[in-house]
Amino acid sequence: MSRAVLITGASRGIGRAAAIAFAELGDRVAVHHRDSVGLAEKLVADLPGTGHLAVQADVADPEAVRAMVDTAAEALGGIDVLVNSAGQYTPHRITEVTYEQWQEQWRRTVDVNLIGAANVTYCAVKHMKSGGAIVNVSSRGAFRGEPGQPAYGATKAGLNAMGQSLAVALGPLGIQVATVAPGFVETDMGNVHLKSPRGPEIRAQSPFNRVAQPEEIAAAIVWLASPEAQWASGTVVDLNGASYLRT
Repeated sequence: MSRAVLITGASRGIGRAAAIAFAELGDRVAVHHRDSVGLAEKLVADLPGTGHLAVQADVADPEAVRAMVDTAAEALGGIDVLVNSAGQYTPHRITEVTYEQWQEQWRRTVDVNLIGAANVTYCAVKHMKSGGAIVNVSSRGAFRGEPGQPAYGATKAGLNAMGQSLAVALGPLGIQVATVAPGFVETDMGNVHLKSPRGPEIRAQSPFNRVAQPEEIAAAIVWLASPEAQWASGTVVDLNGASYLRT
């Protein structure tokens, strides 16, 4: 049966790959973007199947989030799957920024990566029934640390904890919640580093001597959102090619 899927940050990167993967299964997808209307509309036009749409909101704006989720739910006839993929990743090394810059980067990153995801989830759950699924896109940085962008690492660690808490809270309603924690992925965000002189060093962090493709992360997201993965609810799945092993 065709499912209604809302993916935040879906105009590029992991979110885009996930939108394609769900559409290829016959699902209807709401492609969220903040200010990439051209990319989002092109993706919608190129997705296989019918019933897809683009929706816009700054996830740091609570009222815009509510309106965006309601629009998606109305067009799709509810929401069966939510993928929280929108994220902010901006350098702010503590020894290299002013106090004002430090505060602004923390505020914006928390508003997008953590509070934004929490608000999207709250609004989406109002449209979900038993059998629904939520998959959060976290990061290896939640465990390994992010010295150049500490707010990113901290918010992804918070996203992990939020997912585990909601897995317990929503389980009685038949809604599963899981999280993927990728390492470097070949996306616009990752290419800032991968195409720099550090690129070979970053690839060498994995014994496979490469980084992930967005489609590899999307495959895990699709499985975690499937009925077969209900017993994985509450888990955080590392997807980093053995570049960082945690105990």
